[in-house]
Amino acid sequence: MIENMLLIIGYSALSLFIYLIIAFLVGTIKKNNGLMDVFYGPGYFVVAITSLIFYIILNHNVNIRQIVICILVFIWALRLASYVFIRNRGKPEDYRYQAMRRSWKTNIVLKSFLRVYMFQGLVIFIVAFPVWFVNISSNPPILNLLDFAGITLWLGVLIWVIGFLFETIGDYTLYKFLQKPENKGEIMDRGVWKLSQHPNYFGEVTQWWGIYIIALATPFGFIAIFGPIFITYMIIKVSGIKLLDKRFEVDDKYAEYKKRTSVFFPWFPKKEK
Repeated sequence: MIENMLLIIGYSALSLFIYLIIAFLVGTIKKNNGLMDVFYGPGYFVVAITSLIFYIILNHNVNIRQIVICILVFIWALRLASYVFIRNRGKPEDYRYQAMRRSWKTNIVLKSFLRVYMFQGLVIFIVAFPVWFVNISSNPPILNLLDFAGITLWLGVLIWVIGFLFETIGDYTLYKFLQKPENKGEIMDRGVWKLSQHPNYFGEVTQWWGIYIIALATPFGFIAIFGPIFITYMIIKVSGIKLLDKRFEVDDKYAEYKKRTSVFFPWFPKKEK
């Protein structure tokens, strides 16, 4: 059993590595490392579907929990990749990757491979641990909707749906807002953006906590908690909120927006004094 689990993880990790090599080649040919942002979401589906396929090959069965996990990851990955592709289409390389190129100066291709593609591959590998646990484990059957397995499955799906709605609505409304010339220099503070400074990031994190809840019913599934903890930390303290706050730190309108709006968790805005 342990040997089969290790085989599944190994083959799935190899599939992810090959996928990242393809992403690296495309980004290098196009001279645009920002394309990794398009490849990022589907990388999780590569992990999900390949681990499920190898589980089926080795064990000759499949569980509803595994199917649900793969469907959720597929929907999330497809939406994210489509959104990033549409948002960045026809635009130059993202300012973050341009800054990286300027700071590296030499061995840019090698550093891009390691610090952009392989690093994001490592992030995928860690965050996807709840997916690994579900797809490599002997999943307990769901006897009814009120047993532990049933509750964790449907509660996890519900939490995931809440996160998906926040991320999708947040991204869509911001995109439409930025498309209008009259909004240049303005701050988006409508809809879900009135409840949180970063509703899309809140939605992203919430979806991974939902997937973790689903994994709880699998043997030792609780261990996978470092997956959602890691993505939460990365988004709040490293690559998401912190970078955006730094980018707009000299914007007076954004400073006012921050004073009245919840940083992360959606909540009613503070009344202006």
